Amino acid sequence: MATIKDIAQAAGVSLATVSRVINNGPKVGDKTRARIKEIMKEMGYRPNANARALVTQRNPSLGVVLAELADPFFATLAYGIEKVARQKDIQVLLSSGSIQVETELKAIETLLEHRCEAMIVHSKALDDETLIDFASQVPGFVLINRYIEQIADRCVWLDNYSGGATMARHLLSLGHKKFVMVSSHYQIDDPSERLRGIKDELKNAGIELPDSAIEYSTPDQEGGEIAMQNLLAKGHDFTAVLSYNDAMAAGAMSMLLDHGVEIPQQISVMGFDDVLLSRYCRPKLTTLRYPIEMMAVKAAEVALNRARTNGKNKSLEDTFKYTPTIVKRESVTHAADSK
Repeated sequence: MATIKDIAQAAGVSLATVSRVINNGPKVGDKTRARIKEIMKEMGYRPNANARALVTQRNPSLGVVLAELADPFFATLAYGIEKVARQKDIQVLLSSGSIQVETELKAIETLLEHRCEAMIVHSKALDDETLIDFASQVPGFVLINRYIEQIADRCVWLDNYSGGATMARHLLSLGHKKFVMVSSHYQIDDPSERLRGIKDELKNAGIELPDSAIEYSTPDQEGGEIAMQNLLAKGHDFTAVLSYNDAMAAGAMSMLLDHGVEIPQQISVMGFDDVLLSRYCRPKLTTLRYPIEMMAVKAAEVALNRARTNGKNKSLEDTFKYTPTIVKRESVTHAADSK
């Protein structure tokens, strides 16, 4: 069965343009609209009637699209949303996007088919234009962990740049000057913004973080192990490891311990997220707290409020930006040569 993505590729237009044609939206020329409709007919695409009826029909349900379902980070996010929904006796419909364009699009379409007027979407693969278009269709459409200026009042997001800078600043304050980083291989804003913050803070201190000192892998424990193994194989001289998240930090610590490295006496390791895992690492992980449950609660409140008022009752807040904070535990100490 043809999808919106198939239609967009065949017509040489964006997903948002196809979405506007399906929903009889503006900003599409007559020739383009006619060509897209002809392609839809040729490919046998049938827009779902429930999705088209979304703006006129109401249903007490809250749709949620997450990147992963098993990851502890997203489990915490889902818990925060479900807590609000339970208090308001609202049904939650959950779907996974897997950080892939087609999967994220299908997940949102599925929720549209169920006529969810409130929707919280964690999207990293879809382009801004497509998400802006969905926001114009769905009264309670809210993005979490992403910022798009045109729909800023629909975005609940974390300042990842500030988080990266805070990581670097903390380690610099403890005398560290030699760094490596294990980072996510996903081409999304989160790792790139954290890395940008780290590099800028180190540069301000007169320290460069070369590309060879950064290893990219899957953002899980196995990925952290592999990344650290590669860094060790390169023979880098370092006293501190900056990690994209807690899972990668745990994997990196495991690899260091397997090589007889004492943490933090020889090497300090710092994570990001403050998921449950960080409290049960040995040593316990120093990290940055990502207030994801708090953000999830806010996203649910905003989405349900907008859906209830058909998008007319906007929050008085200018932004829903959150900032990570340091949680000091046992995996970080002064650099050995600075004591």
